[in-house]
Order: sequence, then structure tokens, then C-alpha cells
Amino acid sequence: MNTRWKPSVTVAAVIARPVDGTQKFLLVEEETRDGLKLNNPAGHLDPGESPLRGCARETLEETAFHFTPTALVGVYLSRRDRAVPGQDITYLRFAFCGELGEQVAGRALDAGIVRTVWLTLDEIRACTHLHRSPLLLTCLEDYLAGKRYPLGLITTDPSVYGAKT
Repeated sequence: MNTRWKPSVTVAAVIARPVDGTQKFLLVEEETRDGLKLNNPAGHLDPGESPLRGCARETLEETAFHFTPTALVGVYLSRRDRAVPGQDITYLRFAFCGELGEQVAGRALDAGIVRTVWLTLDEIRACTHLHRSPLLLTCLEDYLAGKRYPLGLITTDPSVYGAKT
């Protein structure tokens, strides 16, 4: 039987700010089948939403912060090849940087998210064994290299929202 290959589309937020005189990045610590892992605020694109809306939603759900994407940092492809049938997954990630808004006081974080953490690049590099995705560090390094692309590169056809074209 020949099955059609379909990547799993994800969105991620690269959020940086000076904290105590040092640039730090907002990450989430989450429970996974492999134990506690660190990741950018990220998740799967839901049906009926654009990558921009998905990134804002995932950031709010995982950090309780509002987030407005202002630029595309990059589009990435990675593969998690588990030796278990059905778990060989290819991820297509859209990573955005933008403006971090207000934190919603008292908002519960998504199931599995233990906490948010602000870490320096050196701290993140020192714990690669805890990275949920190999793209976590790549996205941060691209951000620090100044990679920014206009949001207009991504077009979401109205049919995604249920409109007839």
C-alpha cells in the first residue's frame, strides 16, 4: 500500500528581551514521553487558521502571554524518525519573532506545560540534551543572525477560513 507523505505543520515564537542586562529567550518546559524538555512556545497549526494566528494562539496557550508576530525568522524542516511504525514524523516549522504583549494573570498553561523560563543563549546551548526539537537552537541562532522576512511571504487563502473561492 502506498501512503501519501504529509508533513506536520508547526508554528513557533522566538521571543527575546533583555533581562537583568542580558538578552534572554522565553522558552517553555514541558512534559513529553521522553521526560521534561525545553522548546520555543510552539505547536501544531489548527484547521482553519493561518500560521500567524496559530503562532499567536500557541504562544498564549503555552506562556499566558499575548504575542503578535512581526516577521518570519525562517521555515524549517526536520524529521523525528522513531523506529515505531506511525511515529516517523516530518515537521514543517514556521518560526516568527514579534512583540510580546501582556501576560494574562491567572491563565492556566496548556496541558503538559510545566512552566515558562527565560534563558540566555549560553544556557540554552548548555542543555541541548533537553531540547524537544533540534530546531529550537537553529531558530534562535537565525534570529540572532538578523534573519527577518516580511510576513507577506506567507499567504493564507480565504478557503482556509471556510470561505468559498
